[in-house]
Amino acid sequence: MAEEYITTTTLATPENQPSSGLTPPQESNSTHQVLATEIETPEKATETNPPENSVAAAAQPEVTPEEQRPPKVTETETASTEKKETSEKEEAAEEDKRIPQNLGSFKEESSKLSDLSDSEKKSLDELKHLVRDALDNHQFGSVPKPEDGSNAPEEVTIWGVPLLKDDRSDVVLLKFLRARDFKVKDSLAMLKNTVKWRREVKIDELVDEDLVDDLDKVVFMHGHDREGHPVCYNVYGEFQNKELYNKTFSDEEKRKHFLRTRIQFLERSIRKLDFSSGGVSTIFQINDMKNSPGLGKKELRSATKQAAFINVPWWYLVFYTVIGPFMTPRSKSKLVFAGPSRSAETLFKYISPEQVPVQYGGLSVDPCDCNPDFSLDDPASEVIVKPGTKQTVEIIIYEKCEIVWEIRVIGWEVSYKAEFVPEEKDAYTVVVQKPRKMKPFDEPVLTQSFKVNELGKVLLTVDNPTSKKKKLVYRFSVKPL
Repeated sequence: MAEEYITTTTLATPENQPSSGLTPPQESNSTHQVLATEIETPEKATETNPPENSVAAAAQPEVTPEEQRPPKVTETETASTEKKETSEKEEAAEEDKRIPQNLGSFKEESSKLSDLSDSEKKSLDELKHLVRDALDNHQFGSVPKPEDGSNAPEEVTIWGVPLLKDDRSDVVLLKFLRARDFKVKDSLAMLKNTVKWRREVKIDELVDEDLVDDLDKVVFMHGHDREGHPVCYNVYGEFQNKELYNKTFSDEEKRKHFLRTRIQFLERSIRKLDFSSGGVSTIFQINDMKNSPGLGKKELRSATKQAAFINVPWWYLVFYTVIGPFMTPRSKSKLVFAGPSRSAETLFKYISPEQVPVQYGGLSVDPCDCNPDFSLDDPASEVIVKPGTKQTVEIIIYEKCEIVWEIRVIGWEVSYKAEFVPEEKDAYTVVVQKPRKMKPFDEPVLTQSFKVNELGKVLLTVDNPTSKKKKLVYRFSVKPL
C-alpha cells in the first residue's frame, strides 16, 4: 500500500509556546522549535539497535550558542503495519449515533455592553430605571425604609456586586433580562424574588461559614475552557455509592445540609467571576451522567445554565427527547450531549486537553497529585490518527538536554513506541519504548523522559490498526543539560 504523508508544522519561541506542548525553561537563553519530520519507513530503518536506553558514542560536532535552534516537531501519517482489528468500542459507537450531540449552537451570549442591540440597550435602561425606583422606595425589603423620612436608598448586592454602583451591575441585570427574554417587568420581578431568596437563605453569611462535606469528588472546579471560563464538574455517578447517598439524602436535615454546601460552593465560585463588560461572567458546567442513579432520584435533578452532558445513559436521552420540543431555543443552545465513546472528543471542542482531568480523556491530574513536569499552563497538541494509519511525532533536538513527554491515545487500542535517532550517520538508534500494544484499560497517560547527549530526533509512533479514528494527545518539555 502506498504511503501517504500529511505533515503539519508549527514554530516555537521561549515567549510563545507552541501548540505541540514545548515548555522552554526560563533560565535558558536558547530557543526550541517545533516542526515535523518524515516517519521512518521499512526502507530507511536502522540496521540494528543497541541495548535499550544506550546512546552511540560517535563524536558530535560542538554546537555554539549562536547555532542553537529550537527543536522541530513533525506529525506524519503513513499506512498502518498492524493487522486490522475490530473493537468492542466500535459497536458501542453505533449506539452513540442515536445520541443528540448538540441540541443547539452552544453560542455564548456576549457580556460586552457595546454588543447589545438598540432594543436590548433600551430594555437595560428601562430595567435600571425600575431598579433605581425600587431601591429608593426600599421595595427589595433588605432593610426597612427609614421612619424619619430620609431618602437614603436601599443597598442591594448580588454575587458580590452592588446594584447600580458601577458597570458590573449592568452585566448582572443583563443576565436577568436574558433569562426573561428582555421583558423588563418580568426581569424586575425575577430580580426581586432572587434578592428575597438570597436574604432568606442568608447568602452573605453562608458564604463565610465553615461547612464540611464528603462531596469533593461529586462537584468540583477544575481548569478553564478555551474561552477562559472556569469549569465545574458534576459527577452524579458518585451517588451510586449507597453509603454516600444515604449520608447525603436520607433525611431532611442531611438534604438541607447538602443544599447549603452546594449553594456555598456555587456562590464562592460565582464571586470569583469578572462581571465587568466583556469579562468572564459564566461557569462552564460538565455533567457526568455515567452510572447516574436515574430519574427516580429526584434529589439529583437540577437545572443547568450552560452545560455539556457526557457519558450520557439511555434514560437521560429518553428524558430529553421527550422534553426537547418544549425547550426554548436559548435553553437548547446551552446543552451539548455526548455518549461514553465521544465524551473526550466533545470536551476537547470546548476545553484544551491539558485542562481536562485524566479521567475524562485529558492530561490534567488531580491537584492533590504531584506532576513536577507539567501543569495546567503547559499546552498539549492534538492529532487525529486515521483508521489503518500510523502517526509519528518527530522532535528534532539541536542541543544536549533532557526531554520529558506525556502521551495518550483516547481508548488506546493502538501500538506505541518511542525512539531516539542520532544525527550522526553511523550511530545507533536508541529504543526508549519497545513497540507496545496498548489496551483500553492500560494507564491512560504515559510519561517518559530521555537524556539527549548528542544531536538527533525523538520519534513517538502510534500505529492504529482499528477501523476507527483515534485522538492522540501529547506534550513535552525540554530542559538543557
